Parts: sequence; C-alpha cells; structure tokens
Amino acid sequence: MRLISFVNAVLVIIALYFLVFERDALFAFAGRSDDPVETTAEESASPSDSIGVVVLRSTAREIGSAVQLRGQTKANRQVEVLAETISTVVSEPKRKGAFVEADDLLCELDPGTRPASLTEAMAAKLEAESRVPEAEARLLEAHARVAEAEINLKAARKLSETGFGSETRRISSEAEMSSAEAGVKTAEAGLEATQAGIEAATAAVAAAQREIDRLTIEAPFRGLLESDTAELGSLMQPGSLCATVIQLDPIKLVGFVPETEVNRIIVGSMASAQLVTGLQVEGRVTFLSRSADETTRTFEVEITVPNPELLIRDGQTANIQIAAEGVKAHLLPQSALTLNNEGELGVRTVITDNVVDFVPIRLLRDSAEGVWVGGLPETADIIVIGQEFVTRGVTVTPTYREASQ
Repeated sequence: MRLISFVNAVLVIIALYFLVFERDALFAFAGRSDDPVETTAEESASPSDSIGVVVLRSTAREIGSAVQLRGQTKANRQVEVLAETISTVVSEPKRKGAFVEADDLLCELDPGTRPASLTEAMAAKLEAESRVPEAEARLLEAHARVAEAEINLKAARKLSETGFGSETRRISSEAEMSSAEAGVKTAEAGLEATQAGIEAATAAVAAAQREIDRLTIEAPFRGLLESDTAELGSLMQPGSLCATVIQLDPIKLVGFVPETEVNRIIVGSMASAQLVTGLQVEGRVTFLSRSADETTRTFEVEITVPNPELLIRDGQTANIQIAAEGVKAHLLPQSALTLNNEGELGVRTVITDNVVDFVPIRLLRDSAEGVWVGGLPETADIIVIGQEFVTRGVTVTPTYREASQ
C-alpha cells in the first residue's frame, strides 16, 4: 500500500511539472494551440446586454375622409296629443299605423251644454254693446251742460265786476259749473264701465268658443298613429291621451361624435348610413351639439334623411359616415399600444442609436386590420413586440419588419 501511494505521488508531481513548466510542449503534443489570436470569433465575442425587440417600420397613410359613427334612427317629430277638457269620446277610434294628415280629426268629444254657454256669452256681449250709445249720449249731454255752465259763469262774473249783477248769482253759476263737471266725470265713468262690460263679455265668448274648439282633437302634423286613438265612450280629462303621432318623413339619424373628431364635422355636410337591414341612405348634417355629454364627453350630431316610402323605422341601428377632410394616420396592431407611467396612451418607438422613446397617440379608427392612430411623425419605427419590457432611454437590439408583413 505504501508503495502504491508513493507511485501516485510521483505521477502527480510529474503531471504538475508538465502543466506548469512544459505547458506549450504539452499542448503541442496534444494538437491544441494556446495562441489567443487563433481563437474563434464566437469564443472572443462578449455577450450583449441589450434587449431584442421587433420593430414595425410604418409610414403614415391618408385614411378615408369620412367620420364614422354608430347611431340610430329617430322620428323627426313625435307628439302625444292630449285632451284639454272633460267630456266623453263620441267618435270612432282610429287604429295605430293609420296615416293622418295635418288637422285630421283624432278624437271628438261630447259638447254637452257648451253651445248654450256660448250663446249666453254672445247675448251678454250684445247687451253690453247696446249700452254704449246711451253711455256716449250721457257723456255728450254732460259736456253740453259744462259748456252752458261755463257761459253762465263768465256772464255772472262780468256783471258782478261792473256792479250790474249780484254776488249770489256768481256763486250760483260757479256751483252750476262744478256740478256740470262732476256730471262729465260720471258720464265718462259710465262709458268706461260699459266698455269694460263689453270686454268681459268678449272674453266670455272667446272662452266658450275655446271650450267648444277643445271638443275636436286634431292631428298637429302629417304622420302616422303610433297608438290607437281614444275609444268611443271613454271619459277624457285634461291630460288624457287621445293618440300618439310620429313623423317619419323626413327621419333623423342620431349619433355621438368623440371630441377628437368634432372639429371635422360641419353642419350641412353630406352623410351616408347603412342600416342593419342593409338599406343605404343619404342626407345632410342638420345639427351638431355645442355641449358635450358629461359622462361620455361626446357631442350629439343629427342627420336629416328623406324617407318618402317610410322604409326607415324609428329606433333602427345605423353605421353613419359623415364627409370630412382626410387625415394621415398609421395602421398598427392593437397590441402595440401601451401606457407610460403617467397613464398616457401611446407607443414605444426606436430612435437614433437604437434608443427607445415613448410617443403619445390618439385613436382615430378601429378596423379588422388594426387601429388607425394619429400623433406620430410621417415615418416611425414602432416596437410591436417587446414594448412592455423596455422604457424610454433604454438601448435595444431591433429586428425590423415592414408594414406588409
């Protein structure tokens, strides 16, 4: 055992000797060179610390000039026609869906004693008018007495001043003058009372006539009945529903435009829409709200469309396109969008020296191919894979692909 251990120690010493002092000769014997110049490029290359990302080289393109919205159809006018007086219906009902012209009879009510009330009011008016000549005659008579009293007073004063008349006569003439003036005021008051009576009688006649007019409830405009009219014999009170009338020609398309697109829409612009039924329609923008919805921050827009054949119904969904000036945008995959630390929506791009930058964007349109965004330069290198693992200022190793890939 001691001999074997001694032999092993000698062999280890010999091996160490060759490795330390005869290294080159040993490597040459083994067929390996230790010259660092002959090492391969893979052995000499140092590992990279940069992150690999996939970059889309995108160029802005002009997208369609239409502002696209999703909305619905809405009747141009819709009115609930209500009763204004108490009475029972004496007319046969019209059924919903019926077409009515303006001023067509919808509900007729029982007149009751209203015609007699109108006749009584008209008689009272005639009686009040007949009192006018008498009141006017009294006023003329009072003015004549004033004129006579004035003449007598002047004569009495002149005779009194020259000593040919007594003071008593002058005082009597003045009293007569005052009485005549009081008579004028009484006659004027009587005439005014008569005229007031005429006005009151006229108002009573108008009220009675208005009450009779309320017995016939008519269509306010040309349209369709959305409900049956009130049934025969039903009791109507002020506020009771006679019928609902809607106007579908023309009809409105109502949508809500985001605040980023509102300045591209002008009242009077042409617009088209496709209904869920496949029907294509055209019209013009007739209204654009000046106030945004507090919840959605969108603006209401209305488009008036002809509907002579009544093919468009109230409440149908419509895809609306409003003509507007074109705009340049980039088409990107939706997955390329990200948020920065401040919560801004944008994309990460590669700029000079492969450094990452963040650019805020605005969404313009969504499509099956991706999203159209604005806010980027004419050409941009946009990170589409790996953007979530880098931040602004980081150096990356980009792999480029064209927009068509």
